[in-house]
Amino acid sequence: MRTEYLAFLKFPVYHALLTNRYLTTRVIPLIAVACVALCAALVIIVVSVMTGFLEKVRGSGRMLIGDVVIQYPVQGIPHYERLIKMIEDLPEAAAATAVIQSGGLLGMPYPEGDNKDSKLVEVWGIEPESFAAVTGYADSLYWRPLDEQEQRAARENDIRHLLTEQIVTDGLALRDHRTGRPGIVLGMHVSDGNRRMPDGSYHPLGDGYWWMPQYEVTLTTLPISGGGVGDPESHIFPVVNEFVSGVYMIDQQRVMIPLNLAQRMTHLDAADRVDPDDPMRVIGTHPARVTTIFARAVDGVSALELREHIANVYEEFADIMRDEDPMTRMPVPGLGLSILTWEQQQAQFIGPVEKERELMRILFSIIYFVAAGLVLAIFWAIVHEKTRDIGILRSIGASRLGISMIFLRYGAVIGVLGAFVGLGLAYLVVSNINEIHEAIGRDAPPWTWITTLVLSIVALSMTIRKAMGEKMLPTVLWTLGTITLGCISAALVLHQGTLIWDPAVYYFAEIPNTIDRNTAVTTMIGAVIFSILGAFIPAAKAADTDPVNALRYE
Repeated sequence: MRTEYLAFLKFPVYHALLTNRYLTTRVIPLIAVACVALCAALVIIVVSVMTGFLEKVRGSGRMLIGDVVIQYPVQGIPHYERLIKMIEDLPEAAAATAVIQSGGLLGMPYPEGDNKDSKLVEVWGIEPESFAAVTGYADSLYWRPLDEQEQRAARENDIRHLLTEQIVTDGLALRDHRTGRPGIVLGMHVSDGNRRMPDGSYHPLGDGYWWMPQYEVTLTTLPISGGGVGDPESHIFPVVNEFVSGVYMIDQQRVMIPLNLAQRMTHLDAADRVDPDDPMRVIGTHPARVTTIFARAVDGVSALELREHIANVYEEFADIMRDEDPMTRMPVPGLGLSILTWEQQQAQFIGPVEKERELMRILFSIIYFVAAGLVLAIFWAIVHEKTRDIGILRSIGASRLGISMIFLRYGAVIGVLGAFVGLGLAYLVVSNINEIHEAIGRDAPPWTWITTLVLSIVALSMTIRKAMGEKMLPTVLWTLGTITLGCISAALVLHQGTLIWDPAVYYFAEIPNTIDRNTAVTTMIGAVIFSILGAFIPAAKAADTDPVNALRYE
């Protein structure tokens, strides 16, 4: 019989058998699993939201401005058509477009009466076709007819049920087909009349009364020239569509108008050049200008590669223009003119966010030590409880290494289970984080606090019943349950809706809801490693157990 026991002990299967027995016959190991799972879930959720926020910044930047940005604010880049043609001739460039960037004051059609509202806006003058080729402008237009699947999911009073493709055509052309007049496209949140619904769609106030594409707005700009501010320029535009970029700050203040009108309103259009000594004598023409040129790379070419090629093209372009038009001063890179990738353009915003994400990773990594400490404490109690079992194993030939391996494997199992449970919990929270946020933002439904109130009453009755008995532990547990449920019920009654993710503060309209896979993998590995580390000291204590003293242990 002893030979059979020794053979059993030499074969590693007893590690698995004892690990399974300890794990499934006690509640305390499940507490360890829950602790590791919560620690892992917390790290994955926080870092995933931070990573999603960073990726949204990067993705929105490239979608809104392309890969490379050439910019010369205020005074503008002359002969820009020639530069765009040279850029588009590059095999690395897919498309390029010219843009005027300026500020303006937008006169809104609301409220009713003579005292209308006004908004400070960022004005972009664009050439729609080339702009759509470089950016995601075409896909950002919100008002468009619904397809069959969208019609089934949309609300009955959704205005998009009534729309035709003409509104998309007008938005892409920046022209009102009814009158032939140049049109304007507003960011969705420029108008206070657009209300975002719980399903993510938009509905104008007044049951559609303040739907902007049926109104006109007045745009006023202050041209800057010669170091001073010129006379205001105003133009009345019919609203032909509205766009949603996904970046709240942009949707709140940006408007799109035709490039030629933006040039005229900022005094960057072509104009006669007069003799300084004789203002009545025309000696040439000032070329039209734009403040910005966006370019997009072909597939397989990075933004940095395209930027290098464009920088070389600009030097060639400037030399040609100095020879052909010596009277026009060409902007010089580094002296007001910048040629940057989309990521460099947003470096002042992206850099701090990246640092904040890494700081969050470091800070929340401390939670691994919390998990290790919890595993250590729980395993120390288990070793203390299983002293006689350890003594029996040692007395029939189990080695110190074999005993320690039981608890190290035990720690690894708890780490693996906790890591996967934590991943599942994090996935449920992150994938539904916007729905959770919207639920928190609304008043608690009556059924929630009524249910918890009923459960607290049931728990109170069980507390009274157990208090009449002789055991203390059930009474304490039911008392804690009663207090917890009562507090939850009171909190739900008092809850009036809390806005946590304010898009005006956090830049984006929605909370990022994608799991960061790299963080998930490293967090799960960390959870397993630190669970094993937490089990090391109890495992060593178990290995040093004296079988004689252990068998006497009471």
